Amino acid sequence: MKAVIIEDENLIARELQNKISLVAEDVEVIEILPSLKTAKKWFLNNSEPDILFVDIQLSDGISFELFESYNLTCPVIFTTAYDEYAIRAFKVNGVDYLLKPIDEDELKSAIEKCRKFISNQSKIPVDIAKLISNLQNQPNSQPLYKEKFIVSVRNNWIPVETKDIACFVRENLNYLYTFTGDKYILDFNSLDHIEELLDPKLFYRANRQCIIHMNSIQSIKLHNSQKLFVLLKEPLKMEIDISREKAPAFKKWLDR
Repeated sequence: MKAVIIEDENLIARELQNKISLVAEDVEVIEILPSLKTAKKWFLNNSEPDILFVDIQLSDGISFELFESYNLTCPVIFTTAYDEYAIRAFKVNGVDYLLKPIDEDELKSAIEKCRKFISNQSKIPVDIAKLISNLQNQPNSQPLYKEKFIVSVRNNWIPVETKDIACFVRENLNYLYTFTGDKYILDFNSLDHIEELLDPKLFYRANRQCIIHMNSIQSIKLHNSQKLFVLLKEPLKMEIDISREKAPAFKKWLDR
């Protein structure tokens, strides 16, 4: 069976993929989609899989929006960090859920439930309208910008609060720097994806290699060519260049 995971945390998505391979060897994860935006693009060009594993609260919106855009009939297993009171509101007949951190026995049971639907070749009676309505009545139902990034340090996962991040830099890999000068590798393929997860009022894409936080800026120097050089505060003391073409937009972003 073919499966697709929609999850905005790469490390969590890979852990789920590993657990799926342990409890169901015949289930192949063919794609991991990191956002609502990429999921919508993927389903525009691909047929639906046998099983969908979907996080409810994604960094760029609520995953139920996907079902408003596409008439998906495959069984869906929702993965979520919501409290159980919210889970009860979300659950409808034919849609299972897994509360994070995901238990392997529960994962196996959920996959077996999907097998039953698939083998019976019956359409799952998913009441998506009810699901969306219940979600919208929850206090945290509005799309949120990413509140933390999970980084790996010597086989340990460490959450870094977004508010503590001074900048994101593309070197050979993608890194984040905190205001205190700590540097961590990010498990993201591109700065473009990271940019989508950030509040544009606080973070600015200075160039192809760097995204900076407004509060990280110490000073700005104007070059003769109208190019800008942004000096970040200590302990970073990085000098970030902004092209002449982007300079007016940067000034407008800064002067609010």
